[in-house]
Amino acid sequence: MGEVLDGAAVRRWCGVAADALARARTEIDALNVFPVPDGDTGTNMHLTVRAAADALDALPPGAGAPDAWRALARGALLGARGNSGVILSQVLRGLADVLGPLDAPPDGAALAAALGHASALARGAVEHPVEGTILSVLAAAAAAGAAAGADDLAGVSRAAAGGARRALRATTGQLDVLARAGVVDAGAAGLCVVLDALAAVLTDEYPERYEVPARAPGAPAPAPAAPSGPGYEVMYLLDAPDDAVHPLRERLDALGDSLVVVGGDGLWNVHVHVDDAGAAVEAGLGAGRPHRIRVTCLHAPTGGPHAPRTGRAVVAVTAAAGLAALFEESGARVVRRPPDAVPPLAVLAEAILAAGGEVAVLPDGPEVLALAEAAAERARDAGARIEVVPAKASVQALAALAVHDPLRRFGEDVIEMTRAAGATRFGHLEVADREAVTSVGLCRPGDVLGLIEGDVATIGADVEDVARHVLDRMLSGGGELVTLVVGRDAPPGLAAVLDGHLRRVHPDVEAGVYDGGQEKYPLLVGVE
Repeated sequence: MGEVLDGAAVRRWCGVAADALARARTEIDALNVFPVPDGDTGTNMHLTVRAAADALDALPPGAGAPDAWRALARGALLGARGNSGVILSQVLRGLADVLGPLDAPPDGAALAAALGHASALARGAVEHPVEGTILSVLAAAAAAGAAAGADDLAGVSRAAAGGARRALRATTGQLDVLARAGVVDAGAAGLCVVLDALAAVLTDEYPERYEVPARAPGAPAPAPAAPSGPGYEVMYLLDAPDDAVHPLRERLDALGDSLVVVGGDGLWNVHVHVDDAGAAVEAGLGAGRPHRIRVTCLHAPTGGPHAPRTGRAVVAVTAAAGLAALFEESGARVVRRPPDAVPPLAVLAEAILAAGGEVAVLPDGPEVLALAEAAAERARDAGARIEVVPAKASVQALAALAVHDPLRRFGEDVIEMTRAAGATRFGHLEVADREAVTSVGLCRPGDVLGLIEGDVATIGADVEDVARHVLDRMLSGGGELVTLVVGRDAPPGLAAVLDGHLRRVHPDVEAGVYDGGQEKYPLLVGVE
């Protein structure tokens, strides 16, 4: 007797699928020649389903089907790996969209409708769909399920799994790269395992093994291909409003290929192959908040990865000559960046590797923080021990560097640097270049804006007046040390005016004044 697809059955299916992919992943990896022959499709799909299974395991024992479907979809979205894993996560989301809100356990018609929705959703997530892939096989599975004409889940699940298997065999003839290698599509093979597992749970008929088609008889193993196409796979989760995703897709599509963006309701998983990984991360920053950034080299460099040096070091990023000198005087290695751009990912990663075997990285803003995480991941792959101090401003990086002690254990040193950065409130002044609505009112070109922690706190006409106001606001909650970093275009005597103001109004506060030389901001302020 078959089962209903309730919360317990969803858990069971996900667990069976994860175990089946674990056993089949090596065979699926061996089929992987498209979109790049990196031999990890089975592993990525297994990790994606395993993340969904872990999310289901975290639910309380009595959780119902709606909670189970939500956990399944979210777990897969957060844990998706690689091109096929990201698409698979969208398939699971599509099923959850239809089956999760139902008041009663679904029948066969509901499962067929869910498969159709999942197929449309997955195809819509891929910027340039290609036939002979997981998308073709999913569409065939949905069509077979809809044509089954059965009300029972078992009949529809058997029909969908069978339709997927028939479509899988056809993929070899649909895509030239598969035909040359004599293989079926690896992502489609993984999907068949997932659908077979669903049919097994709903029919209570479990096969001894979940078949993965071998290479066609007589077909040679694919020869190692010369490096071609984009050099990096970039993946990240993105917190962004739905209306920011279309412009992001357009920007990423212009940068590379294999673009897949899945998710919704403000949380997205982004996958793309590019030559400029930093630009892909920067595109995410323009749309929202990227996190869990992963950058993987798609073409192994000749001679293997660059080996890291030994020893302890700190790498700081800045756009300003004066700040660079301050960092270097304090013992840090400096990576200079353009005033309005992040440094190239490869440049930052190489600087980290060249610095030492244990390296703390000090970003100078949120956009560089995201890139530094990606560069650190690349450096870790080469064997270095890297930690990124989450500094969101240059003054936080200076505070972190001030407590750096190379004689401490590396982990303890990073903890102390992180504490110092987190304990430093930051602000800055800038001059508006256009009319805009801010949290404190309308600003016009030429107005001086005083920002605290990234939010506009005051608007004025005079740099000195706005700077005094920002200082007073930042010190209203207390503070013992003020750091003032004066920009290249600041009014003459600004540092002396502010130092005098602090002596009169905040006599117990110690002040440090530095010439930063930054172009965009007349003043940077830190309060500890």
